[in-house]
Amino acid sequence: MKLSEIAPTLREIGVSPIKTLGQNFLHDRNLKQWIVDQAKIEREDFVVEIGPGLGALTEFALAKGARVLAIEKDKRLADYLRARFPSPRLRVEHEDALKFDTRMLFTHPKVKLIGNLPYYVSSQLLLKFLEYPTAISLWLLMLQKELAKRLCAAPSTSDYGALTLIVQLHYRVEYLRSVPASVFLPKPEVDSAIVRITPRDPSELAYCDHAVFEHLVRLGFSQRRKQLGKLIRKEVPDWEAAARELGFNAKARAEELSLRQWIALTNYVDRSDIAPERDQPEEAFVVVDRADRVTGTAPREQVHANNLLHRAVHLLIFNQAGEVLLQLRSRFKDRHPLRWDSSAAGHVSAGEEYDQTAMRELSEELGIEAPLEKVAKLPASEKTDHEFVCFYTGNHEGPFRANAREIESLGFFPVETVDGWIKARPQEFAPTFLECWKICREKTR
Repeated sequence: MKLSEIAPTLREIGVSPIKTLGQNFLHDRNLKQWIVDQAKIEREDFVVEIGPGLGALTEFALAKGARVLAIEKDKRLADYLRARFPSPRLRVEHEDALKFDTRMLFTHPKVKLIGNLPYYVSSQLLLKFLEYPTAISLWLLMLQKELAKRLCAAPSTSDYGALTLIVQLHYRVEYLRSVPASVFLPKPEVDSAIVRITPRDPSELAYCDHAVFEHLVRLGFSQRRKQLGKLIRKEVPDWEAAARELGFNAKARAEELSLRQWIALTNYVDRSDIAPERDQPEEAFVVVDRADRVTGTAPREQVHANNLLHRAVHLLIFNQAGEVLLQLRSRFKDRHPLRWDSSAAGHVSAGEEYDQTAMRELSEELGIEAPLEKVAKLPASEKTDHEFVCFYTGNHEGPFRANAREIESLGFFPVETVDGWIKARPQEFAPTFLECWKICREKTR
């Protein structure tokens, strides 16, 4: 849409740009095309667009052959978009993007997000749609220039702060270009910038507890002029010893520590037992024959290396809304790291029976107690990693205390979302969970 067309179109649909909603409409056609090109949109992509307005980016995303979900808070603009683009590949949702359920994005194989984020809620939208773990593989966003510089900032600069670190812990941010205010109608009071965000490889940085990291970072930047040690003295009573061990100046301010140093500080404070399984004491598993009769015990490594038949339990925990709790397996697991799995699962150890193991795993992995119902027993096969599996269900609302060595992340998901997710991305799940889920759904349909 040309500059000369924007004002008449807005009058026709009864829209007067509202400053508090960040309604500034992009009119530079070459820039629109360039922005969409930077998102590397392909036909198989599912594109989420936040704040599409008059369809400045929507038009070009649809031209790439992708399916587009446009989330528009203003009903008049949402209705206009439906009329302007009567394409079966476009779905327009009249909704506040801050209330959008991002879990449904897992039901699409490849998701990208584009948008000119309203300045007044940019930070909130960023943190919502960048929540880890995510279904989104790329973000191409136009932001207030000041915010874009904060996302990309390096240590010891005025732009470097809590938001920088919280985003960069899981994502890489590229500052692509500045955008002058003159390409918008009405003209905003500040310039903008375009950034591209992509997920980091999980092996790129050391693991740390995300919640502890964010807590420390926010404390550290709560008063920028103060020395870091004084701001987190409660969390690190002997700050001088910590600084010596971690190799930075005891008088440093928060902005002087790099991302890797903040991760090291988090692990110094947290001191959780998150060592890889190979570094843990060798666990003895029950070994069985094809009739699930005990024939002896063997160390974990030997059982897995030789595909010996053994026993395991899987538990699915539901909340009152009927949503199922799934865990993202720890990066330290020797089998299926960083895949989604049952709420809790584990091997039957020497001297245990299935029911005992189920209750133990509930406590050790999730930090809860709850009545369990045995649903089924799965035969040992390649699909179950050569395990006989007793499968249980239970109910609990949380809160949970996830075992950091076992679990990277936890979350409740609607069962229909899980169904669609498995269909779209089966490779993201541990195989035994898929077998348990199949049985669970057969019993509830």
